[in-house]
Amino acid sequence: MNENEEVADERVLEKALARDSAPPETGAAGTVPGSELLTDAVDMSIVGEPAILEVRDIGKTYGSIIALKGVSASVSASEVLCVLGDNGAGKSTFIKILAGAHDYSSGALLVDGVKRHFSSPRAALDAGVATVYQDLAVVPLMPVWRNFFLGSELSSAGMLKVRQMKAITKQELGKMGIDLRDVDQPIGTLSGGERQSVAIARAVYFGARVVILDEPTSALGVKQAGVVLKYIARARDNGLGVVFITHNPHHAYPVGDRFLLLKRGVSLGLYDKSEIAIDELTGLMAGGAELEALAHELARA
Repeated sequence: MNENEEVADERVLEKALARDSAPPETGAAGTVPGSELLTDAVDMSIVGEPAILEVRDIGKTYGSIIALKGVSASVSASEVLCVLGDNGAGKSTFIKILAGAHDYSSGALLVDGVKRHFSSPRAALDAGVATVYQDLAVVPLMPVWRNFFLGSELSSAGMLKVRQMKAITKQELGKMGIDLRDVDQPIGTLSGGERQSVAIARAVYFGARVVILDEPTSALGVKQAGVVLKYIARARDNGLGVVFITHNPHHAYPVGDRFLLLKRGVSLGLYDKSEIAIDELTGLMAGGAELEALAHELARA
C-alpha cells in the first residue's frame, strides 16, 4: 500500500469516528428521528405484555352534557379492577363504553394495545370483552343449561344437541366451583350468587377474557354477596381480567387489585391495593368531609 492510500484510509476512518461521536440529529420537535419507536420498544420490554383492556383519558358527552371526562384505567389477566362511585358518578356510562353499547367521544380504548371502537356489544364480545348486567338476562323458568346457551344453542340438522349442552354446562360450572345436582332445574331456583356465577361461567365459555360485572352484589344479602365475591376471585385465579363495578367498598376491597374512583364523571384517582386502606377508599368515595359533617349533625347532644 502506497503513502497516498494510507492517507486516504486515515481520512475515511477519521470521518467515521467523527460521525459516530457527533450528537444525533433532532427533528422539528427536538426529538431524535425514530426515538418514538425505540422508546416504545424499551417500554414494552419493561412492562411486558400490554393490558387486555385499557382506556386512556376516555370521555363521553351527550350534546352539552359531560357524562365522563379524562378517565384512565386498565385491566390485565388475573387481575380485578374495581370501579367505585356513588349514584351519578359515571359508572353506567363507563360500563356502556367498555361493553360496546356506546362509543366514546374522546380519548382511546385499547384491546391488547390496539386502539378500538366497538360498534356493538357483539363486537366487544368478539374482542373478548363480556358484560354481566344486574338483571343477568336469564329466564327464571328455563333450566340452567338452556340459560347457559341462551341465544347460542348448539344444533345439528335443525335439532338441538341437548346432551352435549347439558354436559358442557355442568363442566363449565364445575370450573367455577358450582356443583349442581341437576342442570335441568330452573335457574330461578338458584340463589342470587349462583345465578351470577352461571352468567360469569357462560361469558367465559363463549370466549371472554375480560368480564365486566355491573353491581353484582347490590341486591344480595351478606351471605350471597360473599358467594359472588368468591366466584370473582376464582375467575381471577383462572386467568380472567375482571372489572367489578360497585358502590360498596367493603365488597370491592377484599377481591380488588386496583381501585378506580369516579365522582360526577371525573376520576378521583387509580390506586393499587397497597396504596390505599379501606377507610381512605370509603372516605374518598363518599366524601370524607361530608361524612364527618353528617356524623356531627346526627350525634346526640
